[in-house]
Amino acid sequence: MIFDASDKKLLDYLQSDSKQTNKELANKLDLSVTAVYERIKKLEKEGYIDGYTVLLNKEKIDKNFMVFCHVKLLQHSQEFVVSFEKEVKSLKEVLECYHISGDYDYLLKVLVKDMAAFREFMVKKLTTINHIGSTHSMFVINAVKNTTVIDF
Repeated sequence: MIFDASDKKLLDYLQSDSKQTNKELANKLDLSVTAVYERIKKLEKEGYIDGYTVLLNKEKIDKNFMVFCHVKLLQHSQEFVVSFEKEVKSLKEVLECYHISGDYDYLLKVLVKDMAAFREFMVKKLTTINHIGSTHSMFVINAVKNTTVIDF
């Protein structure tokens, strides 16, 4: 696939607002509506676009307490890793989970209502997962930068 400057601009525009119409995008890119439609379909088919989503206002839905939680497993065996990853994927409070290097094995991004909800999450859900050796939590005071836009 040939990936040109118009494709890059198109992806930039879609990342900032994916609800823009093809006509609006065509005007910004100085292309026809059909050309924009075909480029979007091509970018989707080739895997440049994984999907579309809506970003919710955390305050409006009463889920504005964000915590980053480090998790250390008891062992680094395949069984422990696979088991932990399977179980953590089912926790709705966990928005993101990364297997990381360093002193801890995983970094979780957790979103809940408040400190009481986080405590309940820790006691009734996270710490009930087998193979966890220790955790370390950090509470977000203020989001200085929070974006989903990838510059390329």
